[in-house]
Amino acid sequence: MSSKQGGKLKPLKQPKSGKKEYDEHDMELMQKKKDEEKALKELRTKASQKGSFGGAGLKKSGKK
Repeated sequence: MSSKQGGKLKPLKQPKSGKKEYDEHDMELMQKKKDEEKALKELRTKASQKGSFGGAGLKKSGKK
């Protein structure tokens, strides 16, 4: 007979890698990236509070 196992076999799970060791250069890059993300997030919140920029967007003339 027939076997109960059909289709593709699932790959075996890989063991999780341990914590990585970071040197000073890596730590600086990670901190810089976090600071940039924080600054962008603050700018987004400020921009969303202000609304549109001067209201100089597309204007309809009213004539058809």
